[in-house]
Amino acid sequence: MFRSLHMKLVLIMVLLIISLMTVVGAFLMNAVVRYYLDDFNTRMSSMFSAQDLYEDLTSPYEGEENGVEGLQDVLRANMGELGVDGRTRYYFILDGTTGAYLAGSDDQLGQSLDKSPNVLRALATGEPATGSDITADFMDVAIPITRGEVPYIIQIYDNRQTVTELNSSIFMLIIQALIFGLICSVLLSFLLAKTMITPIERLTAGAKRVASGDFSRKLEVASKDEIGVLTATFNSMARQLQATIREAENERNKLDTLFLHMTDGVVAFSREGGVIQKNPAAEDMLGRRILPEDTYESLFGDLAPLDQILSLEQPSYQEAERTAGNRSLELLLAPFDQESGQGGVMVVIHDVTTQRRNEEMRREFVANVSHELRTPLTNIRSYAETLVDSAGDIPPAMEKNFLGVILNESDRMTHIVQDLLTLSRFDSGRSELKLERFSFSAAVRDIYNAVLMDAQRHGHTLTLEIAADVPDIVGDRDRVLQVMMNVVSNAIKYTPDDGQIAISAGRNPLRVWMEVSDNGIGIPETDRPRIFERFYRVDKARSRESGGTGLGLSIAKEIVDRHEGIIALVDRPGPGTTIRIELPIEGPAHGK
Repeated sequence: MFRSLHMKLVLIMVLLIISLMTVVGAFLMNAVVRYYLDDFNTRMSSMFSAQDLYEDLTSPYEGEENGVEGLQDVLRANMGELGVDGRTRYYFILDGTTGAYLAGSDDQLGQSLDKSPNVLRALATGEPATGSDITADFMDVAIPITRGEVPYIIQIYDNRQTVTELNSSIFMLIIQALIFGLICSVLLSFLLAKTMITPIERLTAGAKRVASGDFSRKLEVASKDEIGVLTATFNSMARQLQATIREAENERNKLDTLFLHMTDGVVAFSREGGVIQKNPAAEDMLGRRILPEDTYESLFGDLAPLDQILSLEQPSYQEAERTAGNRSLELLLAPFDQESGQGGVMVVIHDVTTQRRNEEMRREFVANVSHELRTPLTNIRSYAETLVDSAGDIPPAMEKNFLGVILNESDRMTHIVQDLLTLSRFDSGRSELKLERFSFSAAVRDIYNAVLMDAQRHGHTLTLEIAADVPDIVGDRDRVLQVMMNVVSNAIKYTPDDGQIAISAGRNPLRVWMEVSDNGIGIPETDRPRIFERFYRVDKARSRESGGTGLGLSIAKEIVDRHEGIIALVDRPGPGTTIRIELPIEGPAHGK
């Protein structure tokens, strides 16, 4: 029955009329409720804000003993203006502190009512509460009043009976209008159906011609009416179009995802130089937002003119470099889509900061290693050649001295190679920590005892101070001792004789710490950021005299970092240096 287009239109019209009347009725009833609610609130606000009524309510009579009776007299005198009729609207006098019922126009109703939200709000704030919920079955206002220094709340309560009766009348009118509308809609729908069939048939014939061209697949449609045929035709076309569009969107989504998340920055410009596309990586590398009003000239005009890039023949491109903040950037500028005449210029940005830094570090590393190994090798060769050329002519004491120098230089080369191997193992990840729980305070004390004699030979005063609450920690004890020994040895080695060196240790909530302070010449401000770099030494001549390789602090930092700790210079006034080591109490996994 409902396969007929006529019947479908009839059903649609019927549903439309029903829906329309339902919506209109709902809005109308809601409007009536809102009107009465707004009128009630406005009337009550106006009445209680009137100066005369307010003074009558708040001013007790001369010799008045009961404020409630006085309030009742005032309210009874104004019942007409307040609309209190004893049938739908009432007044109640409540205690201003507890909200308890004291008196009113209907004692039975007043004593049975719960405290409304307005009463609760008036009790809490001491301000008039006039708002009412439109969905509630009553409306009220609560006005705080102080009469004779006694607080009261006057509640005007309306049970909405008038609104309910009016809504019932409106509902009956809506039902009558609905019946009349349904009769009209049925008659009009038959006439409308006849007028719609002819254009739909023409549209169907046109859709068939389009569908029989490039789109061969057809969908099965259960409906047999004209709309069903039209739907089948458009479904056939839609399926083909959907497949094509889905494929195109899939490719576009892949490109968009790649463009959005690629690590290289990309900025595309139109032939006029306007920004048409950019990704977050480009803004991050350039260190600034790329705004719609930016142009090629404002961003990259200093590298090459726009016309020059547009004139390049694909796949040619132009390279350039730029520094943005602390970053070194390599830029590739190339034209795109030249044949259509709608292309522009694409700028691809590579962050080569790490590459440049690694290249510089490699050059410095090779130069430092070469220099460090060349010096002992030269000394060994020189003394060995002297021994060979003067064999038998050199006094035994001098010969022994020469051999001692050769041994010392050999030991120095061995230390350099061992330090390099240690750093190499750290870099490759082959050096694993042997974690165990050990006494941090005992380790500090062992270091103090180990270097005490050496410090006394230089005339240093070496002090030790360990807090009583230093706990045992989890770590690689040998590596931690290596770090401590390196820091303390440096303090002894690079502090002039008769200096002051202090070793102290304590704990934070999650870490233990050790500080080594001396009163030497200290480290210049410009050298402080680099003291943990490999082969870096502040006083190179003195370092070599004392056998330093420039690798000790870098190894110490690697060990502390692997423990997820901190090793750093401490800023402090006066001469000298303070280095602080912090390690997590529960081991590397708890270092943060």
